[in-house]
Amino acid sequence: MMAWPGNVFDLGLPMVALAALAGTGLDRLLGEVPRWHPLVGFGRMAAWIERGLNRRPAARGRSRVAGLLAWSVAVLPCVAVTAWIAARAPDTTRLCAWIADIVALYFAVGARSLRDHIAPIAEALRGGDLPGARSLASRIVSRDLLDADEEAIARAAVESALENGSDAIFAPLFWLVVGGAPGVVLYRLANTLDAMWGYRNARFGSFGWAAARIDDVLNWMPARLTAMSYALLGHTADALCCWRAQAPQWSSPNAGPVMASGAGSLRVQLGGPARYDGIDETRPPLGLGQPARAEDIRRALALVSRTLGLWLAILAAGSVLVLAGIVPRSV
Repeated sequence: MMAWPGNVFDLGLPMVALAALAGTGLDRLLGEVPRWHPLVGFGRMAAWIERGLNRRPAARGRSRVAGLLAWSVAVLPCVAVTAWIAARAPDTTRLCAWIADIVALYFAVGARSLRDHIAPIAEALRGGDLPGARSLASRIVSRDLLDADEEAIARAAVESALENGSDAIFAPLFWLVVGGAPGVVLYRLANTLDAMWGYRNARFGSFGWAAARIDDVLNWMPARLTAMSYALLGHTADALCCWRAQAPQWSSPNAGPVMASGAGSLRVQLGGPARYDGIDETRPPLGLGQPARAEDIRRALALVSRTLGLWLAILAAGSVLVLAGIVPRSV
């Protein structure tokens, strides 16, 4: 297999595991730096590209082609530059590739941000501050929470913790192992464009089609590995049952398995009614047991943290086997 710069086939598992530990450690220590975060500049560039190429009205096929072109113009040069930087070191050290892995993962992963945004919602609910909890939850979800009660707010927070655990933590780790820094950059930029363009409305329904489909493809395997991890670290039988029975009913092919498994693992009810842009939607139920409450938000964050520990432990265990000569250093 081709040694893509910085991935497990190039650096070997021990170096990739160290990069994963360093990148997630930096995230835990420093958190995000919003003012200087590369995604801020990328978002501005993507908005400029969209304004130039998303001409309406346009035929659906033409709009989809324009969206694919916009995606390619925004993402591929960044991935190519990252690959070039990662490939500059001599083959004897691969230092640049390893440093690029750490930096890319630090900017792509969001474990601390997830906790910093969601944990205060639980604190507000426990303190009886419903208006404050609504305000905090509205920053992380797109649904309307103006009149939401404790159950609706807790349900939104738990769903966000489980789904964003996959998108913002475990998918970047997966793509680090598979593709090194270029893989991480590819995934994070594709995921960002899905968040910006992947809406089913008049403006983005056709133009954002490519961004949404590419994000679905890139998230397919990480989402299922995340769902399996959630199941293993909680009520396993319930999680697998909910995944099998409920995930196919969910509109998203990747969020469905993640949230169904997570809800079953926690034995909590998710899904159900929600309001978006003033329109009530009845979503399929997920999970089992009692409706979500404030304490379930902490439980969901703890499940995400345990899953991160499991993934890092697996990488560490694999590295020990490599260093012991039991398995090859690289594939």
